[in-house]
Amino acid sequence: MSRITLAGNPPISVNLRRSARARRISLRISRLDGRVTLTMPTRLDEREGIAFVRERELWLRSHLDKMGEERTVGIDGSVLFRGDEVPVVGTTGKRVRFTGEVLEVPNEPDRAGTRVLAFLKHQARDALAEASDRYAARLGRSYGRLSLRDTRSRWGSCTSAGDLMYSWRLIMAPPEVLDYVAAHEVAHLVEMNHSQAFWDVVADIYPDYEEPRRWLKTEGQVLHRVRFSD
Repeated sequence: MSRITLAGNPPISVNLRRSARARRISLRISRLDGRVTLTMPTRLDEREGIAFVRERELWLRSHLDKMGEERTVGIDGSVLFRGDEVPVVGTTGKRVRFTGEVLEVPNEPDRAGTRVLAFLKHQARDALAEASDRYAARLGRSYGRLSLRDTRSRWGSCTSAGDLMYSWRLIMAPPEVLDYVAAHEVAHLVEMNHSQAFWDVVADIYPDYEEPRRWLKTEGQVLHRVRFSD
């Protein structure tokens, strides 16, 4: 997949995708991470696609502005943790530590982002394993392997073999959102679909699921706008 860059402040990177099934040019902005994709018919001249993007630059910038800019985590900045903006401060310590008010990171700016990322993944695994265990016990079911990924299209999944997968970025969301996603995926151990029977299972183990579900739809993209290294 090739890409072009629209100059400006900030510049916009656009992925160019060829599709044999495409009958016309289309432009899409991912609600999750702001990725811009231009899809073109296979035989169309690339210059037409580039012109199409440039004609819609104002529309692109307007929608990207509404989503908010990407942010890179570093010392003297902040990071979302369990739904709160937590200051990131450099210390003489040798490990990342959450004091309850700030996130202390060894005072090495070049490595701060990756250290915070490792801390968040560790916290996410613990929190998601605990929530999955809790909801699985309520259903009298067991699950297989639990894995974490940085997924863009979904917050979690459950395979037919009972393996659970979650986005580690859920640790940045409010705790009730992480809990809802765990309950949602564990409910698939009973119903491998999204029928009314499935939602009845979700409601049984997590009755107030509508609000965190709505949060993911309206605010979830914020979690994908956080970067941990340049």
